[in-house]
Amino acid sequence: WPIFMTQTLRPDAAAVVADLKAMGLPVVILSGDHSEAVSAVAVHLGISQWHAGLSPVEKLTHLQALRAQGHRVLMVGDGINDAPALASASVSISPASGADVTQAAADLVFMGDRLQPVIEALRLCRKGRRVMFENFMLALVYNLLAVPLAVAGMVTPLIAAAAMSGSSVLVAVNALRAGRSESLPTGKPVQKEPV
Repeated sequence: WPIFMTQTLRPDAAAVVADLKAMGLPVVILSGDHSEAVSAVAVHLGISQWHAGLSPVEKLTHLQALRAQGHRVLMVGDGINDAPALASASVSISPASGADVTQAAADLVFMGDRLQPVIEALRLCRKGRRVMFENFMLALVYNLLAVPLAVAGMVTPLIAAAAMSGSSVLVAVNALRAGRSESLPTGKPVQKEPV
């Protein structure tokens, strides 16, 4: 008797792929499944770049080739054969429902059956990078203005100390904005515990 098996996509897979494209990120499928199955999933999700029938080593080779071209690669995977590629990616994410070795290889592990935490993690990282740049610019502007004034003796040590403390508070308050984000749906990204 033949046995037929099918894979069910995560409920928000199409929406997450659309969000990734809207963020300007290309999406590629690297799968060990047969071409027919991978092709159907790629068409359903609107993904033009896909590779089927890959071994773990071939997945790893694809990632290394992308990184050699200067790309920063985010890998999302949940199978045992994804572990080497997850470990090689610039950043990797795995669901908590994935294999233990996959979770150990990933940088982030998320809960739930939806992929939306991947988008939330990307948005949080982009926001954090923006805030870090703002803080760098605030510190740079302060130093370019305050240090010459202090060296020229145009401000008293008390005023210089107060201004320095004020700039530190401003940078800290600006950094706190990165932690203020809307509540996440089921599947809030969580950093994996060190192994």
